[in-house]
Amino acid sequence: MIRIVALLALVLPAPPAGADIVVPTRTIPAHALISPEDLELRTVDVPGAVSDPAQLIGMEARVALFAGRPIRPGDIAFPAIIERNQIVSLIFARGGLVITTEGRALDRASPGDVIQVMNLTSRATVTATIGIDGAAHVAN
Repeated sequence: MIRIVALLALVLPAPPAGADIVVPTRTIPAHALISPEDLELRTVDVPGAVSDPAQLIGMEARVALFAGRPIRPGDIAFPAIIERNQIVSLIFARGGLVITTEGRALDRASPGDVIQVMNLTSRATVTATIGIDGAAHVAN
């Protein structure tokens, strides 16, 4: 009998060890900021889920986050500093030449996001990276 139990222990895998993951305590709508009260830890085995609440606090939900469901890194982003149709500084810099004009953001964006911006003078649409200062920097 002991040999059968030992053999079963070798054949049957151990149950997966749970890991702490962060889940919302309520449904958080897209574009809402995440606060400490919105989060709780649960012991569940979900590969790729965020396990540290500090990574989420102050971030913005990119999609609706449903209560009790795991949060993945792609579900959150830095808060947007540019809103769709907002007038932004459009900056082109190459070598010693710097050209600055006004543009209209064609999407919401956080620092580091790449979006389309319409030059208000020429009406041309360009691809730009949003800087920390909220300016749109045209790719070289």
